[in-house]
Amino acid sequence: MSIKHPLRDRSRRAEPSAPPGARSSEIRLTGVTVTREGQDVLRDVDLSLDEQRIAVIGLNGSGKSTLVRLLNGLLMPTRGTVQVGGLSTATDAKRIRRQVGFVFQNPENQIVMPLVAEDLAFGAKNLGLRGPELSARVDGVLERLGIPHLAERESYALSGGEKQLVALASVLVMEPSTIVFDEPTTMLDRRNRRRLQTTIDGLDQRAIVVTHDLDLIEGYQRVLVVHEGRIAFDGAPGPAVGFYCGISD
Repeated sequence: MSIKHPLRDRSRRAEPSAPPGARSSEIRLTGVTVTREGQDVLRDVDLSLDEQRIAVIGLNGSGKSTLVRLLNGLLMPTRGTVQVGGLSTATDAKRIRRQVGFVFQNPENQIVMPLVAEDLAFGAKNLGLRGPELSARVDGVLERLGIPHLAERESYALSGGEKQLVALASVLVMEPSTIVFDEPTTMLDRRNRRRLQTTIDGLDQRAIVVTHDLDLIEGYQRVLVVHEGRIAFDGAPGPAVGFYCGISD
């Protein structure tokens, strides 16, 4: 399969940056290997992640999703350590998940309540919020994403783009400092891909995005190319996409 380089001769989007006080904790992987059924899915990964916008790209089956699921303890390494702000996913996974939110490829895996506002409130209640404080948190996130009109809508009746925004809202209500997106545009049409792209660009939080949509990563500070279970390239978007196109031929 040959993939054209989409970032050549195009104006770059403005590089996102967090406002003062919104700095995210460093995420560090040391000697990480993940083995499944006797096969190494990831091998000997050493990474330090502290940029505000990081993309993860690679061929199907390369280990991208495995890599990002390590970052908040959804998956544990077979060998090695994963730390967020000095906390280990092996011993502090619950605390880490409050710092590192995760948006799944299929939003239906994330939406659990029948009404949108109830779904957001469900997460906020787990933080101990109640009454006016709870309502303010939910309303604020819906306003921030431009979807207050969805508050009383039934979750199952939403469009694919709306469901993806609600899934993101359910993470934002927890106020994490980092949000991981696992191929968030895969199930969306072109219009909703652009809408989600704009939304991610505007986030104060660090965003780590797994994607096959190479247009999405323009302006990102760092791109990791995962190939055959290893970090095969680590650098700026242009060279990273060039490398990716090379291994895709």
